[in-house]
Amino acid sequence: MKTKVICPGSFDPVTLGHIDIITRASKMFDQVVVGVLNNPAKNPSFTTEERMELLRKATAGLDNIEIVAFDGLLADYTRERGITAIVKGLRAVSDFEYEFQQALFNKKLNPALETIFLTSNSDFMYLSSSGVKQVASLGGDISSFVPECVHDEILNRLK
Repeated sequence: MKTKVICPGSFDPVTLGHIDIITRASKMFDQVVVGVLNNPAKNPSFTTEERMELLRKATAGLDNIEIVAFDGLLADYTRERGITAIVKGLRAVSDFEYEFQQALFNKKLNPALETIFLTSNSDFMYLSSSGVKQVASLGGDISSFVPECVHDEILNRLK
């Protein structure tokens, strides 16, 4: 049986931290679905389609990655797609508290679903999409925060 997992997130914009987690998951599992959350409650800097395209470019060298958009409950989406686990990156204890609560909700809604936490690479423990947006909007250099192949697109949108 092939293992199929999902790495969900808003990816607004994609960072090197996201790519690190996705790449590591791709080495552990047969298929990794990268789920771009379409959350109408948020006001993203990039459309869902733009975020998906940035992710496609940034993961182009990974053969077992599928980029999708979804809305609604993650537990329902995973059940419908035959996905057995959620892979989430953790940067700090504060991430764990939130993600642990989400894992419990998802497990209650879909008892067959597991959540796997990957600790962030120490090079990216501080890195967040909101931080990238703030640095770019103030004219700072984001080249060490985002994939080189999408740097200019991200910078042009955020500056």
